[in-house]
Amino acid sequence: MSSPHTLVQEVTATAIPAGHRATLPAGTRAHVVQSLGGNVTVRTDAGLFRIDRDQVAALAGYEPAPEAAPVAGEFSEEAVWSALRTCFDPEIPVNIVDLGLIYDLAIEPDGAGRHGVEVKMTLTAPGCGMGPVIAEDARAKIAQLPSVQSAKVHIVWDPQWTPHMISPAGRKALGLE
Repeated sequence: MSSPHTLVQEVTATAIPAGHRATLPAGTRAHVVQSLGGNVTVRTDAGLFRIDRDQVAALAGYEPAPEAAPVAGEFSEEAVWSALRTCFDPEIPVNIVDLGLIYDLAIEPDGAGRHGVEVKMTLTAPGCGMGPVIAEDARAKIAQLPSVQSAKVHIVWDPQWTPHMISPAGRKALGLE
């Protein structure tokens, strides 16, 4: 486990796996257990929390890994897939694409060079309170792509996710192969 970091200011975080917002006071000691996609998962005496990328600087002495550069240039389906690969379940160190959580990607050009993007995704467990948080992370990253007019991410439950949906790269990262 990593050495602890101390929060130098109060942080609003997301409790894992419940998904509700929680306030971590300044002075809280936190062990970083995952830092992917710009967000950080920490373990504190109060439990597991996801700290959003815009508040990570509150962890004294913690240097996050550099984030992937935003996609520049022309819009493409591959750019959307690349954006989705920067989204992670805060408890699993594999992106949502390689976890097999993305079921459908639809792109609708508007005729004026802009695009509407809709994604259907699922979660590893129906009761996961982090679903809306993960879906919003994916939506926000798609919305930042060049010429995206709208981005929507819908959580669906059919078909039910199973570990067999994990890609070979994801299986390797999880030590399943």
